Amino acid sequence: MLFRSYRENKQVTSELEETTGDLTEARSRMEEIKVELDKKIAEISELGGNIEELKKAKAEVEETLKKNKAWSAKNIRELKDKVQGYEKLLKLKDEELEELRSLNDALYTENNDLKVKQNNLNDSINRISRRRDELAGKVAIASQLRAENIRVFSVSGTGRERESPFRNRQIEKIKVTFNLAENKVAPIEGKKIFIRLLDENGQVIFDVARGSGSFKVDGREEWYTSIQEILFDNTRQNLTFFYEKGTEYASGNYTVEAWADNYKIGTAAFIVK
Repeated sequence: MLFRSYRENKQVTSELEETTGDLTEARSRMEEIKVELDKKIAEISELGGNIEELKKAKAEVEETLKKNKAWSAKNIRELKDKVQGYEKLLKLKDEELEELRSLNDALYTENNDLKVKQNNLNDSINRISRRRDELAGKVAIASQLRAENIRVFSVSGTGRERESPFRNRQIEKIKVTFNLAENKVAPIEGKKIFIRLLDENGQVIFDVARGSGSFKVDGREEWYTSIQEILFDNTRQNLTFFYEKGTEYASGNYTVEAWADNYKIGTAAFIVK
């Protein structure tokens, strides 16, 4: 009787130890599963996957681990079943992660290809834009007018014309003539042609009361001596300007500049003795 009781007690003790061991192992595995769930939630979230199922499983694991009630064999079996269920869920999520990584790698490669194509397209557009600007600049330069055969005369009070050098008593007016060179690039359009008379100090001779004024050159204001508005028709047209100063010219070397719009188209010189 005593021998049977001893065997029974030993069997009960063995069963309790086994039950305690199963419980410890199951709870330990649950702790590991909680950590793995956290990791999977972070990875899948970063890849843009659905994490609701994982968050729900994590909440269930945390709730299970909080329980401190006496665990029966039935409870432990249920816990072990849950562990198996969570392990299957983690395995499924591993497969989902692989699919998401593959999809993201494919999208990354596709985006990189698109970026390369976009960069190449932008480079081509920029090159075309630069070439267009360069061509426009060349056309603008090529279309500039040019004054040919610039001649300067003094006109006396009797209308007699003389070429340089002049004497003051011979100068009632200054007459400047030239023709516009042929330019097949330049459009037929209205043009403002300016004349500037400069003394040997580089000062412009002008008189607003006699038709002088100012115009813009590279953003700055410059004086002109005389102006004509013409229709440039590419026929080598001749232009004549007169300027009556009203006072004597100081002795020295003078410069005549012809301008169209805001660029110089020709120069000449004369001397006053």
